[in-house]
Amino acid sequence: MQHKAIKIVIIDDHPMVIEGLKTLLEGFESLSVKNYFTTGKEALKYLKITAVDVILLDVNLPDISGIDMAKHILANNPNSKILGLSTYNEASIITQMIRNGVKGYLLKNASADELCLAIKQVYNNNVYYGNEVQKILTEFIAQEIVEVPQLTRREKHILQLIADGKKTNDIAEELFISPLTVETHRRNLMQKMDVSNAAAMVRFAIKNGLL
Repeated sequence: MQHKAIKIVIIDDHPMVIEGLKTLLEGFESLSVKNYFTTGKEALKYLKITAVDVILLDVNLPDISGIDMAKHILANNPNSKILGLSTYNEASIITQMIRNGVKGYLLKNASADELCLAIKQVYNNNVYYGNEVQKILTEFIAQEIVEVPQLTRREKHILQLIADGKKTNDIAEELFISPLTVETHRRNLMQKMDVSNAAAMVRFAIKNGLL
């Protein structure tokens, strides 16, 4: 059971948004706004010497992006709990925030109750993404899914040898086939993976479990 109020810092470039958030959060006894900042630089100074529970972080700041800000905060305080709170609904931005360590992400049209819930979830070391954010991420992931091609045993063998740095003539000699046959297999592999060179082919293969 939670007894003490969750200490919160707000980082947002709009003073009116900060005032609105402060007023909103004051309605919950379990939450306490300890400070607020409109620039990343000032916030980082404060966070280096002050421990807080949850940081509400906007993406758009005048001196540093929220994406980079998340990385800086966690570099100084690895145990910080960051909740992204922004109007930005682009999947690329949301995923960058997540990669840089935010525990959750809400759009600013979220309700007061959902914001309170998100703060508590993040505070308890859980992740929380608003319903709209979940939908955005689901659609983004669906678009990113790549159909992994089926490779023959010979193609898998040649792919492994290419990944090992073997040249066409070396592969031909090792497999007792002609260099022309090796090149044909190489072209077929690149075509199946929709890539244009060997380096990209190896990256694709590693990413998709073919190596």
